[in-house]
Amino acid sequence: MGVRIRLFWILPAFAGVLPLVSCKKEPGAGSREAVEEAGYELDAEAFFRAAESDDLKALESMIDAGIGVDARDAAGRTALHAAAGSGALKSIDFLLDRGLPVDAKDAKGRTPLMEALLRSTPETVRYLLRQGADPQQKDNENYKSLMLAVRDGRTVMVSELAPYVREDLDDALLAASILGQPKIIDELTNYGASIYARWEDGRTPLMLAAQNGQGDAVDMLLEIGANRFAMSESGMLAADYARQAGHADLADRLAGEPREGDFELEEPAELGAEMVMALGTEENDGVPMVDPGDEAVAVADGSTDAGSPDEGVDPAIASNDPEPQPGNEPADGSATPWNAPEPGEGGGALGQLPRHPRRGEVASLDGAVVGSGERPGRDDSASEGTHVGAGPRESDVPVIMRSYRQRELPLRVESTTPESATIRVPGGATFEVPKGEPIPGSQLKIVKIRRKMQSGKNDGGVPTEVSIVSVEDAGTGISRDLVVGLPALAHDPVALVEDSASGQYYVARTGQRFRSSDGREFIVGDVRPNQLVIEEVGSGEVSTLPLHGPRG
Repeated sequence: MGVRIRLFWILPAFAGVLPLVSCKKEPGAGSREAVEEAGYELDAEAFFRAAESDDLKALESMIDAGIGVDARDAAGRTALHAAAGSGALKSIDFLLDRGLPVDAKDAKGRTPLMEALLRSTPETVRYLLRQGADPQQKDNENYKSLMLAVRDGRTVMVSELAPYVREDLDDALLAASILGQPKIIDELTNYGASIYARWEDGRTPLMLAAQNGQGDAVDMLLEIGANRFAMSESGMLAADYARQAGHADLADRLAGEPREGDFELEEPAELGAEMVMALGTEENDGVPMVDPGDEAVAVADGSTDAGSPDEGVDPAIASNDPEPQPGNEPADGSATPWNAPEPGEGGGALGQLPRHPRRGEVASLDGAVVGSGERPGRDDSASEGTHVGAGPRESDVPVIMRSYRQRELPLRVESTTPESATIRVPGGATFEVPKGEPIPGSQLKIVKIRRKMQSGKNDGGVPTEVSIVSVEDAGTGISRDLVVGLPALAHDPVALVEDSASGQYYVARTGQRFRSSDGREFIVGDVRPNQLVIEEVGSGEVSTLPLHGPRG
């Protein structure tokens, strides 16, 4: 069902908490008798009960008898709130048809959508969203719908809201990490929240979970790729925050000196297959994330590898207040577990879970032609309940951002002189490393120190002078430029993108060019933890593609 279009009259704003009120019309004797025959009194309280019971005949009779459709109870709720809270879809439709605003607010500033996500079913939330309910509305405590779902542990509701509020997913992930909500952390990242998100002071989700003693959340974040050696702006690690807050056991679990391999520099192209395998544990609306059968991951030369499978948050939430009690959510509200068959065990048919992706070099987006062909198993007439296409489309660029990858080195460049660099390592120790010498504990050698003018998204595009330290990996021969004061990355940031038509995966890096099947040319302007910036060369139009995650 499409979004219904109506003209709404705004209800008057009342101060304080109101008793049951309604705008009445002259009653009809026949209608009053029909109400009594249906077993209801002719008052607003009975009107709410009829709405909760999906009793459309009684609702119609009460309105004909003089009850105003905009009646409110002592908490300022409308009958639409009552219907939403009980999952009465027929009543919701009836009341919307008679002019009740879909985002009517009660005395707490809560909308029917908020009522549904806290008390009702996913189907109710989904229906209200399709009728135009605004998930960006805030209640009197400044909570949006998504943050209410996170606060109350409503995992299944998070999955319903996520496609509509992608700009809020990172904040929700930070909140879920503070509150210790591992299932919600998993669900948010499946829909595009980034484990590389940062609090204003540089704390990551892992640091926040550790600081608040949330061991289960820490385990989940580590499982999905969080880096225990990432540093905040003050140079602290997750283990440091846990120990400082008195969570010694958790600090010990996160502690440990980095190994030499943790300093290794990487080529971004090598990460493609690993990123695809990370996506291989989910279905996307019944469509395999990769083609079924042995051709699981397309290789740059067209062959396949048949080897064996490989392995802004609300201030109230930011406090250390006790964790709220979880809401009633289905037992299956978490992500679908992996149980796909191995080769030779059958399976692989469309609609089943995909086979585990094989190792292979995923093609580069540079020079690719995307947006052509038919995606295997795709049903474009998406049935009710699917999320594909449910939320707003951001652009007509024919790729979807599925994953982002960066690996921070366990060090940070603090300052430089023309001949040396001050390097901070885990634990807070610093070393003055001369040019031409290795960084202690690593195979990285400083080969050059320079200053240059640079601009980026963090400085509004205004060029500023930065210090650059060039390091070389003695083992691999790969070189990297590290910027003073910024996280030291082992490789250029990369994104895994999907051809929205064929389902083929590509590795995307800043500066790459690709074409759509209709002849348009695009360039990747920037690869960020939660978005891709894409420019259409011909028109100069810039699109920002959000991180959708494997299920978005």
